[in-house]
Parts: sequence; C-alpha cells; structure tokens
Amino acid sequence: MSLPLVLHVAVPSPLRRLFDYRPSRTAPECGWCKGIRVRVSFGNRTVVGIVMGVDSNSDLPYADLKPVTDVLDDAPLPEDWLQLCEFTARYYQYPLGETLAHALPKLLRQGRALEAQTRERWKVATQKNGTPFSEEEKSERLGRATRQKALLALLEQHPLGMFSSAIMAHGFTRPQLEGLEYKGLISHQQEWVTGGASSSKPLLAEPALPLNREQGEALSRLHQVINEFAPVLLHGITGSGKTEVYLQLIDAVLRRGKQALVLVPEIGLTPQTLSRFRKRFNAPIVVMHSNMSDTERLDGWEAARSGRAKIVIGTRSAIFTPMQALGTIIVDEEHDNSFKQQDTLRYNARDLALVRGRRENVPVILGSATPSLETLLHARQGRYCYLRLTQRPGNAMPAKLELVDLRIGQRRGGIGAVALKAIKAQLEAGHQVLVFINRRGFAPTLSCQACGYVFECSHCDARLTYHRQPPMLLCHHCEHRWPIPDACPKCQSADLRPLGAGTERAEETLAELLPDVRILRIDRDSMRRRHALEEAIDEIKRNEPCLLVGTQILAKGHHFPHVTLVVVVNADGGLYSADFRAPEHMAQLLVQVAGRTGRSSLPGQVLIQTMHPDDPMLTTLTTEGYDALADQLLDERRMAQLPPFQHMALLRFEGAQMEQVMTLAQEVADTARAHIQQHQLPALCMGPSPAPMERRQNRYHVQLLVTSEQRSARHDTVACLIQALAQHPLARRCRWSVDIDPQLMG
Repeated sequence: MSLPLVLHVAVPSPLRRLFDYRPSRTAPECGWCKGIRVRVSFGNRTVVGIVMGVDSNSDLPYADLKPVTDVLDDAPLPEDWLQLCEFTARYYQYPLGETLAHALPKLLRQGRALEAQTRERWKVATQKNGTPFSEEEKSERLGRATRQKALLALLEQHPLGMFSSAIMAHGFTRPQLEGLEYKGLISHQQEWVTGGASSSKPLLAEPALPLNREQGEALSRLHQVINEFAPVLLHGITGSGKTEVYLQLIDAVLRRGKQALVLVPEIGLTPQTLSRFRKRFNAPIVVMHSNMSDTERLDGWEAARSGRAKIVIGTRSAIFTPMQALGTIIVDEEHDNSFKQQDTLRYNARDLALVRGRRENVPVILGSATPSLETLLHARQGRYCYLRLTQRPGNAMPAKLELVDLRIGQRRGGIGAVALKAIKAQLEAGHQVLVFINRRGFAPTLSCQACGYVFECSHCDARLTYHRQPPMLLCHHCEHRWPIPDACPKCQSADLRPLGAGTERAEETLAELLPDVRILRIDRDSMRRRHALEEAIDEIKRNEPCLLVGTQILAKGHHFPHVTLVVVVNADGGLYSADFRAPEHMAQLLVQVAGRTGRSSLPGQVLIQTMHPDDPMLTTLTTEGYDALADQLLDERRMAQLPPFQHMALLRFEGAQMEQVMTLAQEVADTARAHIQQHQLPALCMGPSPAPMERRQNRYHVQLLVTSEQRSARHDTVACLIQALAQHPLARRCRWSVDIDPQLMG
C-alpha cells in the first residue's frame, strides 16, 4: 500500500516555513512535483502558492491537512528559476513564499494561466502558384459585397498584413473578414504578441561599429569566456564605448542560439537602450520594468521563459526573469544603488546576477566608469577578469573637473558668477549646457527671517521642501503636504524666505537671466507624465541650443554630444554624511554627470561648485581621478574594517513608541551577543541606536548592526536574531526588517 502524498507549499506569508496540503483530486498532467502553482486555502483567504516538495511526511495528521483547492499549471516552473529564488530567500533572510511571489509577475500571483497571448495577422491571399488573383477573379468572388471589396482594397495597401485590432479601427467587422477568408481572397495566421518577430531576417539590422584597440582586446577576452562562468569588470571611462562591446558580445551569444539578459539601473535608461538594441538586432527583444502593465510583464516573462525573446532588457527585478537558454548577463552601471531593493525583499540585482551566472555557467559582465569599491577590489585581487577602456572613440576627450569656490562672490539660485559666465559663453556658441542639482523643488526649506524659524515636517525629523509648481511645502520622506503659510507660526512675521536652491529655483533664476534660452527642467516632478522623459531626451538630441536643469535622472547613461558644459551646483552633500558610503556615491555621481559632456569632437568643461574647495576627497577626485580616490577610500575602509573588508547586516526596527522599539531591539541584541559568545563566532552585534532619521511618518526608527569577516558567521547571528524576534511579544507591536549587505545606512 503506497503512502499518501503530502505537498509542501510556499505561500506568500511572513511566516518562514512551508505549509502542508493534501493533493486535489485532479493532478497536473506532469504529476505532482516541485514548481507547480496551486490555489490553496490559507487562514480565512485563498492564495496562490508553489509546491516546493512532495513526499509522505507531515508534522500534522494526514486527515487534518487541507486539500489543494485548484491546480494552476500542467508543467512546473523552471527549476533554475526556483533555485535562484530559494538562494535569494536564504541569503537575504526573507520568507520563501514572499520571495517567490516577488519574483513572479502579478498576474501569475493572482492565478492567471501561464500562456502566451496571440493576435491575428490578416493578409491578401494568392493563388496556388503564388500569383495574385486577377481583377476578374476577385470581382467574381466578391459579387455585390461592397464592404468586403473595400476591406480587400485596404489589405492590398499593406503587403505585410494587418492585425485584427487595426482592421476593426477602420470600421470593418469580424464577419466581413471571415467572409473574405471563406472566399479564399485573404488568410490569417496567429502571432505571439511578445517575442514573435520573424527569424528569417539576418540577425544584424545594421552593421557593427568599428572597435578601437582597447575595445577589440576586451571583446576578444570576452569571446574566450563566452561558454563558461566568468565575472568580468568592464571598467571604461564615460563615453568609451562599453555599449558597443555589449552589442558585439550579444551578437556572438545569439549566434550560438543563446539569450542575453541586460540589466540597467533606471527605467529612464530603458527606452534609449531598447532603441539602440532594436536598431542593431533583428531579434525579439522584451523589456521588463515596473512601469509596464501587468499583461505586458506577463507576456515578456513568458516569452523569455519559452526562449522566443532573445534579449531581455530590464531594471533590477528583471534578474528574476526565467530564460530557456541564458548565454550572458550584462549589468550596466553596476555601481548604481538602484540595483539594491530598499524595501520588502532587500536584494541586490548585481550580486544575484553573479550568483545566477555561476549557477547557469554563463559570463557576467559588470560595466561601469566608476565601479563600486566591492567590485573594484575583487577585480584588483584577480577574482574578476579586469578589462579597461581608457579612450573615447574618435577625437572625443574626457572633460576635466574644475572646482569653483562658492565662498567667493554672490550666487543667484545657487549659481555663482563664474558658472553663469561659462553658461552664457557656451549657449552663445550654439551649444547645450547641463546644470546639475540633485535636489528637486524650489528650495530645501522655508525660513522666517525675523526669528530664524525653519518649517519642519510634523511627522518626520526632516525639513519641509518648498515647491512652487504647485505651491506647497512637501516632505520628501513621507510625502505629506502643507499649504504655503502667510506668516511665521512662532513670531507671526510675514518675512518668509526660501533657503538654498532646488531644480525649480535654478530654472526660475536662469529663465530670468537668460530669457531667450530654451530651458528644460528634468526631475521626478516634471517627468511624472508617461513618456515625458523620452520626449525631453528626444528634444535634447535634436542638438539645438538649450539649457538642461536636472537631477541624477540625467547623470548616467545618456549620450548628449552637444552638451559642452556641465555645472554641478553644489557638490558638498556627500562630504560630511554619517553614511560611510557617501563619499563613494558622491564621487561616482560627479564623474557620471561629468561624463555627459565632451562626448563628441566638441571639447567639454565641468565646473563643480563647492563651499569646501580644499577638501582632500574633492581635490583627489578632480586632480587624480576616480581611481586614485577609490584607492584612498579602500585604504580607509580597510583600516576601519568596513565593507568590502567586512560583511554587514542591518536590522531596522520601527514603532509608534520609542521605548517599545528600543526595548525590543536591545533584548534581541542581547540574545544575539550571547549566541555569538556561546558559539565563539567571529561576529559583532553593535547597537541598538536611533536611526539617522529617528522619527519618520510618526514612527520611531532604531537600528542594529551585525558585522563579520565571514558571511557564515553573519548569517548565523542574523538567524539567531530572527528566531528571537519570532518569539518576542513586542515584535507584534513593532515592525522589523533585515537588510543583508546594506547600501544605505539610514
């Protein structure tokens, strides 16, 4: 007698375990196995879970197990995809059920069938010998059907055919199409909505660009590792042609019958990357990012899984896209913080790309002009293949960075006299200028000139940002809004003035000083409308004289050949931060924004305004470059025993009462320290301490830091903390989260 089957199912729940169910009466065609989606009753709701194990063992009596409500798949989800999710859940200390739910498209989480969408393409039919029907033959078959005759005439204007939706938009009906098809004058075929491009065309839609010596050597080295796992750092200065190397590598990958996954940090970079790839390849390309509709994401996911999509381009979540024949993973701008998820499942897509590359035995290319210190250290120690690109194509030369002392002279809208003079000169010469200010709004705060009162958020330990479009005071941390006050609430003075400068103020000031110049402000506020950023980029690329005022949306990846001057309004934000990574991020941002100029035969200039022109880090960056500053920062990190020389985990606690939050954090920290001492682990548990922003959204925030030279010791300690939290009564009143390898310490 065979033992009854027990299904171990992962459901989207904060509980860190699998749940046992009995099989339903109807089994999937492939039989019960790991990877089958099922609908199950969980508590007082019905959820979609994934079977992660099948055996005959359960901690509960078999009769007490609930049966599976419904089977959603006849075939399991890909095994390599499941393994990636299981690793992610283990490494980032996150519940498996919620990890799987995060990695699935929303419609699959809701129980939608995993099948490709198709559409009908209608074409004019030909005779058996391939020749068109004669006018007499068409007239005889059509008879008096005038609408069918008009429909046939429409299709004759489109030799490649038309989709049903386009035909209906011209006022025709389904019966008219079917009538023409019955008469043999037209035919139709089903095509996939996503990833259904014809494979009969040559792979390249346009020829590859010639490579310089460095690019050629880099591509040759990549060809040597194209069939194996190899982590590669492609360290190329801005404008050095890293994308062309990517394209030619992907060409070789596709010719081997494989697929390519390309990760970009920002949604704003996706359209231009997609455009360049589509110009180069006659291959199905899909895009994966959060601004897509649920249906589009599901179609792209299925096209990649089935192998129809040959190239997948996406932001960080695209790392979870299953691919039938993965051939390479490319992480562009690998240093960018956008690859790190900052809430819920706090994974780093760059690091998971390396894990996935090792598991699927494919090369992983990390590209950057300013590599993260972790990646740079691995490359210099020989763990990664290290490729350098130090030249720009043609006569283009990297612009030099110049410091401008803001302590000298007056400023208007944050812009000093030296920068304003340079802006006017470049605009008069018919060029474009980028004014970079990484602070949206009109001003960082509003202040009373009589008593010095500064308007602060009543929900957070933060000042309110003054906006004029529309007029309001806005907290950029909790998004609460207040109307502009008429008087100071402390002394009733009406003399309220904005302090500092944001993008709105810089735009307004420059519009007053340069009334005849076209000014484009590009920040999160001005680019909210769909396709607004793409339209602005297209206008810039028309190469007409204009002045760009923007945040870091413009700082990376864009090619603006007519930008000859970049002005950084204030470079001091990252100099004296409590976050030890701030100098690294500051340097990367400055180098990236400087890379928007000097990308053609026109020389570029970069002016960096600062109140601290003698700061050693700024001096090193501007005189010796990013590599020299990276060496300096690595030495400091080594002495201070900070990443990449230590592995960190940050536990965050929050609650409505500070006393409860601190008590919870202190007691679980004491448990962890006792665990470390008992097992003699080479780890430290530091804190708890208030977060840099202690109060946010009327909740108090406390942090606990775990560090170790060994990942295993760190994970062991964090697991002890999680176990203590699961049993602590205060954990139900406070929220807590685990951030493995945190990138932001706030």
